[in-house]
Amino acid sequence: MIKKLSKSIGEYKLPSLLAPLSVTCEVILEVLIPFLIANLIDYGIYENNMDYIFKTGLILVGMTVMSLVFGGLAGYFAAFASTGFAKNLRKNMFYSIQGFSFENIDKFSTGSIITRLTTDVSNIQNSYQMIIRIAVRCPAMLVFSLIMAFNINKKLSLVFLLFIPIIGIGLYLITVNAHPIFKRVFKIYDKLNRVLQENLRGIKVVKSYVRDDYEVEKFNEVSDNIYKNIKRAEKILAFNAPLMQISVYMCILFISWFGAKIIVSSGGNELSTGQLTSLISYTTQILMSLMLVSMVFVMIIMSKASAERIVEILDEESMLLNPKTPIYDIKDGSIEFKNVQFGYKNTLCLKNVNLSINSGETVGIIGATGSSKSTLVQLIPRLYDVKGGEVLVGGINVNKYDLKSLRDSVSMVLQKNELFSGTIKENIKWGNEKATDEEVIRVCKLAQADSFIMERAEGYESPIEQGGRNVSGGQKQRLCIARALLKKPKILILDDSTSAIDTKTESLILKAFMEEIPDTTKIIIAQRISSLESADKIIVMDKGGIDDIGTNDELLKRNKIYKEIYDSQMKGGK
Repeated sequence: MIKKLSKSIGEYKLPSLLAPLSVTCEVILEVLIPFLIANLIDYGIYENNMDYIFKTGLILVGMTVMSLVFGGLAGYFAAFASTGFAKNLRKNMFYSIQGFSFENIDKFSTGSIITRLTTDVSNIQNSYQMIIRIAVRCPAMLVFSLIMAFNINKKLSLVFLLFIPIIGIGLYLITVNAHPIFKRVFKIYDKLNRVLQENLRGIKVVKSYVRDDYEVEKFNEVSDNIYKNIKRAEKILAFNAPLMQISVYMCILFISWFGAKIIVSSGGNELSTGQLTSLISYTTQILMSLMLVSMVFVMIIMSKASAERIVEILDEESMLLNPKTPIYDIKDGSIEFKNVQFGYKNTLCLKNVNLSINSGETVGIIGATGSSKSTLVQLIPRLYDVKGGEVLVGGINVNKYDLKSLRDSVSMVLQKNELFSGTIKENIKWGNEKATDEEVIRVCKLAQADSFIMERAEGYESPIEQGGRNVSGGQKQRLCIARALLKKPKILILDDSTSAIDTKTESLILKAFMEEIPDTTKIIIAQRISSLESADKIIVMDKGGIDDIGTNDELLKRNKIYKEIYDSQMKGGK
């Protein structure tokens, strides 16, 4: 896990090294200051040596200033390195997600991915900053202070060794009990994000069905669950502060008590007042460093769960990989399914599908909801891989093609049309970012979108809000069709993407397809018979298989499913 995460440090290795180096210099100076103060008391104040006091005082001021400088540098480098590390981590996660197949994406919910990219990365960033600064400072301070303390008085310094195991056991128990809770909390955060996203996406439905109270109750339930778990974890972590404080105060008490006795009994020969003062300072430094270590432990406990979730994304390998020697040229738009089987998890959706489509044909697909119409066409551009059999495009198995080349040759307008924030032109150019304005206008005319675009004050420069909220369903579908056409595909797939368009406009779009892109293979999934009547052949699907294939007239004569659909639509079910 650490090895995987460390790859994201990248170009921030230098500040990641300079931060602990600066911290080490700061610690050395801080450890030397009590030693100099002890000498100031013993050889300056007690002996009334003003020259020594003045000289040592100047050295102390200089060391204090240098300590502040190194502390500031440590903070700067640590912040610079941790924010850069977080940036690379988000970037690497996003790149990894972009390479996922639909099957990979199905494993993670949208809310979970967002939580990992935001909250989890922030936890790792804070943890990393503490590791390269506090986690270096504390052990260094502990070691150097212990060396100085034992150098002053070995017997008295043994007091520290009594409390270190107690603190260590306490921290271990806190860690073991708190980590599972934080791990559980981040999964609940995923659910919270999911609830919030669903509510915002479906706010019109919520309002129209007056389900505001239900949504509030659902949100409060998840929010309260997070509160209860965080509260439970914080109760465990709360033991950290009293454990540290008791250890600090007890150490100071023991050292003060035994140190005073040693000074009195030895007449200052075995231990001087200045040395006792410096020992108390070292006690504070040692135990405060242990207290800071405990804070690092708390942060690491929280970030460990986050790290595991981030690594899940980084370790996830796409189910769809390019072949070692890919084919880049797709000859034509012919399609063939040979004994194709496909399913999600353990359930088969497509069973022994055999189908042949010639290049340039217009093919309609119709069937009841759940008959796997969309699943069938998603296998053509390898959005999923078949579980059995093979899919051929241009006479070659799709698994042998370069993925980018294959998908550039296949344009899909999915059931859920997506537009992105930007202008109309920018959205259309998703099909081909190098397209000219003339090409953009041409495909919009084919998709019957040019007329409503030009009615807008800014025309093709008109803004599109996130998700296309400021255009109607039919306008959104036409823009998505235009975007697909701009790719100049060999295969065009319309997956129920004219459902929000009136029949007159739809017929104009289909007519334009026949006249303007005759060599492109066109697959149209629709619920309306009128959308498919002019197709070269129509595929009737039922329960994950092909029930029949034929023209409109042929299917009306011999196919029961098709005739029932036709009668219900054309004759009002009479």
